[in-house]
Amino acid sequence: MSNQHTTPGDAWVPDACTLPTAERPLRLTEFDQFFSDAVRGVDRLSAQHLRLQLDAAARVEETARDLTARESSCCSFFAFDLSRPDPNSLTLDVRVPVAHVDVLDALAERAVAFRDQG
Repeated sequence: MSNQHTTPGDAWVPDACTLPTAERPLRLTEFDQFFSDAVRGVDRLSAQHLRLQLDAAARVEETARDLTARESSCCSFFAFDLSRPDPNSLTLDVRVPVAHVDVLDALAERAVAFRDQG
Protein backbone atom coordinates (compact mmCIF):
# COMPACT_ATOMS: atom_id res chain seq x y z
CA MET A 1 0.00 0.00 0.00
CA SER A 2 1.29 3.44 -0.88
CA ASN A 3 1.80 6.21 1.65
CA GLN A 4 0.66 8.77 -0.89
CA HIS A 5 -2.60 10.57 -1.53
CA THR A 6 -4.17 10.01 -4.92
CA THR A 7 -5.86 13.33 -5.58
CA PRO A 8 -5.05 15.03 -8.88
CA GLY A 9 -2.10 17.40 -8.82
CA ASP A 10 -0.74 16.23 -5.49
CA ALA A 11 -0.49 12.51 -6.14
CA TRP A 12 3.04 12.46 -4.73
CA VAL A 13 2.17 14.20 -1.44
CA PRO A 14 2.71 11.74 1.43
CA ASP A 15 0.29 11.15 4.28
CA ALA A 16 2.91 12.67 6.61
CA CYS A 17 2.15 16.09 5.14
CA THR A 18 0.02 18.18 7.49
CA LEU A 19 -0.79 20.95 5.01
CA PRO A 20 -4.57 21.11 4.66
CA THR A 21 -5.69 19.35 1.49
CA ALA A 22 -7.35 22.51 0.14
CA GLU A 23 -4.02 24.39 0.33
CA ARG A 24 -1.93 21.74 -1.44
CA PRO A 25 -2.67 22.82 -5.03
CA LEU A 26 -1.58 26.37 -4.13
CA ARG A 27 1.71 25.15 -2.62
CA LEU A 28 2.30 22.91 -5.60
CA THR A 29 1.80 25.89 -7.91
CA GLU A 30 4.25 27.91 -5.83
CA PHE A 31 6.89 25.19 -6.16
CA ASP A 32 6.24 24.82 -9.88
CA GLN A 33 6.67 28.57 -10.39
CA PHE A 34 9.83 28.55 -8.28
CA PHE A 35 11.25 25.67 -10.31
CA SER A 36 10.45 27.50 -13.54
CA ASP A 37 11.81 30.87 -12.42
CA ALA A 38 14.80 29.93 -10.28
CA VAL A 39 16.18 26.45 -10.95
CA ARG A 40 19.18 26.34 -13.27
CA GLY A 41 20.39 22.81 -12.55
CA VAL A 42 19.22 19.63 -10.83
CA ASP A 43 21.71 17.15 -9.38
CA ARG A 44 20.72 13.92 -7.66
CA LEU A 45 23.62 13.32 -5.29
CA SER A 46 22.07 10.20 -3.77
CA ALA A 47 18.68 8.56 -3.41
CA GLN A 48 18.02 10.76 -0.38
CA HIS A 49 19.76 13.96 -1.51
CA LEU A 50 18.80 16.41 -4.24
CA ARG A 51 20.72 19.60 -5.05
CA LEU A 52 19.11 22.42 -6.97
CA GLN A 53 21.36 25.02 -8.55
CA LEU A 54 19.46 28.29 -8.34
CA ASP A 55 19.58 31.71 -9.92
CA ALA A 56 21.79 33.71 -7.53
CA ALA A 57 19.51 36.75 -7.28
CA ALA A 58 18.63 38.00 -3.79
CA ARG A 59 14.90 37.70 -4.55
CA VAL A 60 15.38 34.00 -5.36
CA GLU A 61 17.10 33.46 -2.03
CA GLU A 62 14.24 35.20 -0.21
CA THR A 63 11.64 33.13 -2.05
CA ALA A 64 13.54 29.90 -1.38
CA ARG A 65 13.84 30.67 2.33
CA ASP A 66 10.14 31.48 2.62
CA LEU A 67 8.94 28.49 0.60
CA THR A 68 11.19 25.96 2.32
CA ALA A 69 10.31 27.29 5.79
CA ARG A 70 6.61 26.89 5.07
CA GLU A 71 7.14 23.44 3.56
CA SER A 72 9.20 22.29 6.56
CA SER A 73 6.39 23.31 8.88
CA CYS A 74 3.94 20.89 7.26
CA CYS A 75 6.28 18.19 5.93
CA SER A 76 8.83 17.86 8.70
CA PHE A 77 10.65 14.98 7.02
CA PHE A 78 12.24 17.42 4.54
CA ALA A 79 15.65 18.85 5.41
CA PHE A 80 16.38 21.97 3.35
CA ASP A 81 19.76 23.69 3.28
CA LEU A 82 20.13 26.89 1.30
CA SER A 83 23.71 28.02 0.77
CA ARG A 84 25.70 30.54 -1.20
CA PRO A 85 29.09 28.93 -1.96
CA ASP A 86 30.19 32.17 -3.60
CA PRO A 87 28.52 35.49 -4.49
CA ASN A 88 27.45 34.20 -7.92
CA SER A 89 25.87 30.90 -6.92
CA LEU A 90 23.04 29.67 -4.76
CA THR A 91 22.19 26.05 -4.00
CA LEU A 92 19.29 24.35 -2.30
CA ASP A 93 19.99 20.91 -0.89
CA VAL A 94 16.94 18.79 -0.15
CA ARG A 95 17.28 15.65 1.92
CA VAL A 96 14.70 13.09 3.03
CA PRO A 97 14.78 9.89 5.07
CA VAL A 98 14.67 6.57 3.24
CA ALA A 99 10.92 6.27 3.82
CA HIS A 100 10.33 9.38 1.68
CA VAL A 101 12.65 8.79 -1.28
CA ASP A 102 9.59 8.52 -3.53
CA VAL A 103 8.61 12.07 -2.55
CA LEU A 104 12.11 13.32 -3.41
CA ASP A 105 11.89 11.45 -6.73
CA ALA A 106 8.68 13.30 -7.58
CA LEU A 107 10.11 16.64 -6.45
CA ALA A 108 13.16 16.11 -8.66
CA GLU A 109 10.99 15.20 -11.65
CA ARG A 110 8.89 18.35 -11.20
CA ALA A 111 12.00 20.51 -10.80
CA VAL A 112 13.41 19.20 -14.09
CA ALA A 113 10.10 19.48 -15.93
CA PHE A 114 9.38 23.04 -14.83
CA ARG A 115 13.00 24.17 -15.18
CA ASP A 116 12.83 23.06 -18.81
CA GLN A 117 9.63 25.10 -19.32
CA GLY A 118 11.12 28.27 -17.79
